[in-house]
Amino acid sequence: MDNQVHNAIVNFIWGIADDCLRDIYVRGKYRDVILPMTVIRRLDAMLEDTKPAVLEMKKMLDDAGITNQWPALCNTAGQAFCNASPFRLRDLTSRAKKQTLKADFEAYLDGFSPNVQEILAKFQFKNQIDTMIEADILGAVIEKFISHDINLSPNPVYKDDSKTQIKLPALDNHGMGTVFEELVRRFNEANNEEAGEHWTPRDVVDLMADLVVLPIADRLMDATYSCYDGACGTGGMLTVAQDRLLTLAKRRGKEVSIHLFGQEVQPETYAICKADMLLKGDGEQAEHIAYGSTLSADGHATRQFDFMLANPPYGKSWKTDAEKMGGKKDILDSRFNAYLEDGTQLVMLPKVSDGQLLFLLNNVAKMKKDTPLGSRIAEVHNGSSLFTGDAGSGESNARRFLFENDLVEAIIALPDGMFYNTPLGTFIWVLSNKKTEERKGKVQLINATEMKSSMWKNMGKKNAEITPALRNEIIRIFMSMEESAVSKCFDNDEFGHWRITILLPEYDSEGNVKKDKKGRPIVDKTRTNTAIVPFKYEGGIDGYMKTEILPYTPDAWVDEKKTLIGYELTFTKYFFEPRQIRDIDTIAVDIKDVEMQMAGILSEVLS
Repeated sequence: MDNQVHNAIVNFIWGIADDCLRDIYVRGKYRDVILPMTVIRRLDAMLEDTKPAVLEMKKMLDDAGITNQWPALCNTAGQAFCNASPFRLRDLTSRAKKQTLKADFEAYLDGFSPNVQEILAKFQFKNQIDTMIEADILGAVIEKFISHDINLSPNPVYKDDSKTQIKLPALDNHGMGTVFEELVRRFNEANNEEAGEHWTPRDVVDLMADLVVLPIADRLMDATYSCYDGACGTGGMLTVAQDRLLTLAKRRGKEVSIHLFGQEVQPETYAICKADMLLKGDGEQAEHIAYGSTLSADGHATRQFDFMLANPPYGKSWKTDAEKMGGKKDILDSRFNAYLEDGTQLVMLPKVSDGQLLFLLNNVAKMKKDTPLGSRIAEVHNGSSLFTGDAGSGESNARRFLFENDLVEAIIALPDGMFYNTPLGTFIWVLSNKKTEERKGKVQLINATEMKSSMWKNMGKKNAEITPALRNEIIRIFMSMEESAVSKCFDNDEFGHWRITILLPEYDSEGNVKKDKKGRPIVDKTRTNTAIVPFKYEGGIDGYMKTEILPYTPDAWVDEKKTLIGYELTFTKYFFEPRQIRDIDTIAVDIKDVEMQMAGILSEVLS
């Protein structure tokens, strides 16, 4: 679709809000009417040509006493949806009485197939009907959407009956999807305090899509691949990943089919995601979007996927999910529990105040193990996923599981100010269960915090973006595994440590070690301490004790029963560059210069 046509449609629909809804709705609520009405009008336009045939089929089914009519009606309509009411949208504009218009409009909406009904229910669109009827604007809104100045139909509008000159071009499914996504984007920007909850900036999505797709692009086959997002919001990540896969496959002469899967817990966002897929002609894909919490009501529990992307909520409580799963202490979900070689259970449940690591574990549980490419994951988190939680905690155990199973390819530190709802630093985790030889046993850290371009206008808290050139540079660093000031590669055990408990004996008044009846030293509880011993420490725990403890307290020993394993990392440790302190002579010269300047200014004032 031509960009000029696309912009004209978006601007026209955007203008409906100002023309009809101002003074009735606050600006932040315009979307409650405009988005569902855009969906309704597009579906209505797609069903216009087959409307008589659908009504005829419905009469036949009614006469035959058949109750399950939707499959036959949708088949007659030639779409994944249909409307069995006697009305088209344009039929409703002739209603003179408000109550007649309300009744007929509700009957029209009730005539849609269940998949559309679900979308409208999640939009809570019917709640808006009374408001529009009371304000006497429903008819005006409908008239705007069926205006001859806009065409949301897949068929062109001609200037006259000769059909020789096109007045308004046809709007194909891809074009309609583009229009709808642009409307959603504008509404998110207009309400930027909410945008980050379900809208990941496009520059970040593009980077994440490249990180999962480009490393295996040359190994794509003529095959079907699946993409999944367990916190899919409006579906933007899925759409971008799909486009990227199709583009790369086409360049390599491959025919691929992409199936999209997702889950979303916020009703309106879920409705937008499903509506967007319906509008693009992806009726089957729309059915792959599950509603509800991925954590406590996994809508794809039995599936595995090739590519997974997610931007889960940061610092959001999952207490409600924990309660639905029987309480945190009794959660046995295999996604969040693992077992060590000795049979010890590794519980990976974080504090209920922040569940973002659970989304990463959910994705890991859905990795394909028996395919040549395995599965690839890109997920964006804030810093707490890197270091929150002591050894033995759920967070630390989750990191231990990921590193010890050699699943982490890279962690990329993004610039500050990249997201709409947080100014804090964020990190992309890149995972694979089929690492290339050079990556096996390794984790690459990339410090991309300075790879940003300032935006001319802030969008919420987003004040920086990753340009295509910067994205390509990050991908180049990632693909080459280069060692540089901004990229370092480490063994997996670099981030592991033991948390040991160091004991000391009590002494009597004469300085002798007190012992119990079995001859064992009595522990002086006031002097018990803990220490962190990195896996990389030479000689391990014994080496640490011999070097760091025993020379000063030769009677100390380790309580081995309390030794815990932990994993954590901070980018500051590996990329911190201290500012060079200026020497005293340079500082003295600067002070003399300032004194001379002040003396000159003072003399001017006095004179």
